[in-house]
Amino acid sequence: MPQRRIPVACLTGGLTACALAPAAAGQATGGDGGAVYVAQPTVKKVGCVRGCASRSRAQGGSTVRITGSSLSAVVRVVFRGGAGRADDTGARVRPGSDRRIQVRVPYGAVSGRLTLVTADGTHSAPSPALTVLPAPPPEPNAELTPVPGPNDPLAPRAETGTSRTKAFVGARRAVTFSFRLSGAVTNAVTVDVVSASDGETVRSWTPDVTPGEVESLSWDGRVGRAAAPPGRYSFRLTASGAGGATLRSAQSEDQERDAFDLYDNIFPVRGRHDFGGAGARFGTGRAGHSHQGHDLFARCGTPMVAARGGTVQFKQYHGAAGHYLVIDGAGTGTDYVYMHLDGPSPFSPGDRVYTGQRIGAVGDSGNARGCHLHFELWRSPGWYDGGRPFDPLPSLRSWDAWS
Repeated sequence: MPQRRIPVACLTGGLTACALAPAAAGQATGGDGGAVYVAQPTVKKVGCVRGCASRSRAQGGSTVRITGSSLSAVVRVVFRGGAGRADDTGARVRPGSDRRIQVRVPYGAVSGRLTLVTADGTHSAPSPALTVLPAPPPEPNAELTPVPGPNDPLAPRAETGTSRTKAFVGARRAVTFSFRLSGAVTNAVTVDVVSASDGETVRSWTPDVTPGEVESLSWDGRVGRAAAPPGRYSFRLTASGAGGATLRSAQSEDQERDAFDLYDNIFPVRGRHDFGGAGARFGTGRAGHSHQGHDLFARCGTPMVAARGGTVQFKQYHGAAGHYLVIDGAGTGTDYVYMHLDGPSPFSPGDRVYTGQRIGAVGDSGNARGCHLHFELWRSPGWYDGGRPFDPLPSLRSWDAWS
């Protein structure tokens, strides 16, 4: 009698193992009867096979092979990272067999266990932990160079270049893609920004071009009013010539050509610094209250920049906070608070500030013991406007790692 898969019930969160759900014994399933069990994928081993770091370790963009059983129905692998879901990333599986499949490690994946997911929603038990190193930065391509293709015979020829390999959402200096087409070119020209994590297009242009002229487009990391997720992106040029012959600037799986890494925040202290001791941390006791931020110690006069661009809400002086500035982080629902500046910020309430733009310098104004930045993050609706502060240290350490 033929067997069919039946739906299964997953535990809350969608990333834990699903129960193997049999049909009721002796009852028909969809009219053909019998008890049917969902085949749950099982992971035995995970190893890097291509694009690996030293000692065959996986890194963002490398390919790993998963061996086990009941793998032919797996369509997605979730890289679970650490505790919680904030660092979970997923990737589509390349067609394989019941005992072996391969998947590309998403850019931005971090070390942790994997979970396999089938088309009908069955989840494997978590795999043993896989070490994932950060991907190396993209190769710079600031000067125009011929593209590798693929291209059809008689298609236009192209050179491309990308201004930077590191970009920040909301920064004044956006990442710029430049190109020059030669040969017979129609106006069927498209430039896409493609996410390396899932291959999806997040932004597109259809510019009018003049053969032989350098054309340029810039992107600030936004999709409409929202910020694109942090990660690796690539510009992709498609152009058609006479008879429909088509040029593509790179293979679809090539995540290095005209690539850049997009970050959502930058570390605010732009010089040597330390995170202080236990007393510098969020929640530690103060006279009559608890510490609502984290103290970053640096020499007085060390440049300070906006960790995230937005609109200045407050600029004032307070006997305890000294010179301070509050910025409503654009598109984040979070207020960013900077205290003990060495003097008044040049910005005023209502001013637009860009990510990475200098807003002042580290100081010891107000009630400060030593030169430092007291930094706070507040959830919506904002600073002393119904919101609440939360511990900024995990975010600061992340920003420090890539800034």
